[in-house]
Amino acid sequence: MNYRKLGKTNFEVSEIALGTWQVGGKWGSSFNNESADELLNAAIDKGVNFIDTADVYENGLSETAVGRVVRSRSERIYVATKCGRQINPHVNEGYQPKVLQKYVEDSLKRLQLDTIDLIQLHCPPTEVYYRPEIFELFDKLKKEGKIQNLGVSVEKVEEGLKAIEFPNVTTVQIIFNLFRQRPSELFFKEAQKKDVGIIARVPLASGLLTGKFSEKSIFDSKDHRFFNREGASFDKGETFSGINYELGLIAVNELKKLFPEVTNLAPLALQWILNFKEVSCIIPGASTEGHVMSNLSTLDLPLLNPEKIAAMNEIYEHYIKKEVQHLW
Repeated sequence: MNYRKLGKTNFEVSEIALGTWQVGGKWGSSFNNESADELLNAAIDKGVNFIDTADVYENGLSETAVGRVVRSRSERIYVATKCGRQINPHVNEGYQPKVLQKYVEDSLKRLQLDTIDLIQLHCPPTEVYYRPEIFELFDKLKKEGKIQNLGVSVEKVEEGLKAIEFPNVTTVQIIFNLFRQRPSELFFKEAQKKDVGIIARVPLASGLLTGKFSEKSIFDSKDHRFFNREGASFDKGETFSGINYELGLIAVNELKKLFPEVTNLAPLALQWILNFKEVSCIIPGASTEGHVMSNLSTLDLPLLNPEKIAAMNEIYEHYIKKEVQHLW
């Protein structure tokens, strides 16, 4: 495993970390504690030391599982969680310091840890980034020892740029992958200037970049890849990175032609991200131990050569850019 500094947290975190939206069961299925424990332990066994969860993942069961496994290990494991998405309706007015403080305290109880290494606002409405009192709350929580660092998870580049104007924001979690390249233009440079850690989320475009899907693939009715393609429940950028599914398959087929010997594109897609030194870590999700091993196999690959990277980028330029670049 390789490690990189997570901005001004000064944490040295594994390049390939773990996102836990699906831990304990695939999207749409019931939570399984045994499966969650096996998956989390497998990741830690391989050197993963940064785990990202949220209070809304499986209604808190993901946090509970993460805390249980972390407490059972001797290694230093950094835990990041998120707050704010419980607010319903999810609007600016619902974001109040007392509300957010209660969410943080509830997360601490579920995790059963002494402190939260990184608490992140969970994709709040854009207006929230213009309210200093929201960000000031987390200075208070840090003084109380409930948290160590504040970060944000954002939908848009503009939100990330606004968030890092607040000096206590140490990390930004942003969708970044081969099919969502805009953050690497201005945002990466500005974040680096302010020593803000960049956490790349949705790195495989909801599995699209594994190359395992086709026109015949069927998704469970409770899976966001089935019901949220047009943003019916939340920002459509969370689902297949906002790309039209059929167009995405066409672009993926071009990737397969570029790597005809490869049956699983996921490690190549993750390695493409690691080529950006501004990225602190990637948080691919996993619902099986096999997914964890697939993600970590990225580190065993020979480095992509400049010609291959240029060809991958050309696929984005030709098929994807005009569909997503201006939206997020």
